[in-house]
Amino acid sequence: MQGFSYLDAGALAFFAAAWASYHVFIERDGGMGLNHIMNGYRLRWMMEMADRDQRMVDSGIMATLQNGTAFFASTSLLAIGGTITLLRSTDDVQRVFSDLPLGLVASRGLFELKIIGLLIIFGYAFFKFAWAYRLFNYAAIMIGATPMKSSPEVEKRRLMAQRAAQMSVVAGMHFTRGQRAFFFALAYLGWFLGPYLFFIATGAVLFVMWMRQYSSDARAAATMGGTDSPDAP
Repeated sequence: MQGFSYLDAGALAFFAAAWASYHVFIERDGGMGLNHIMNGYRLRWMMEMADRDQRMVDSGIMATLQNGTAFFASTSLLAIGGTITLLRSTDDVQRVFSDLPLGLVASRGLFELKIIGLLIIFGYAFFKFAWAYRLFNYAAIMIGATPMKSSPEVEKRRLMAQRAAQMSVVAGMHFTRGQRAFFFALAYLGWFLGPYLFFIATGAVLFVMWMRQYSSDARAAATMGGTDSPDAP
């Protein structure tokens, strides 16, 4: 394709490798990252839920999670619509980018390829958020199906709580993947200003996401007072 250089190919390959590597590592880190720590709290939450007769608090928390997921799913649709608009106004958008201080004039085909890539990222995010919303619904149903504390079915109550916790973990995992797509979409925007900025933006986003998982104030708060597991007793 005219205008697609080896430098562009290298930057795109680095972007894909960074996303894939981070995805694999963060989901197989052995429990050291913030996401895995919070999964332990999800299990603890469901075990506490199973020992409550009144579960309005649990319903309120689940509603908050669902509302947040629905917001991001709607935002993804807006982003998809905006990206499609860019695709239909390629000439006008190219002129805008060419007037920027660091703007590079790319061929029409290359510019449209970049927009299509951005569209794919937002489409992926939408599917992840939409599925996460559905899974949070399933988790809410499983909370409702958990026997009350006064029920003699102790083992069944514990098993249902564990199932609800696992469903919540899976929902949170897909939600996190959707958010990750949003973060990497910011890095992808660097490509519109050139391959060098694409490299820099990808590295910067990767660094920020890594720090949030392993060296952030949020992780410090989640492990405050020791590294004991928040899993259910």
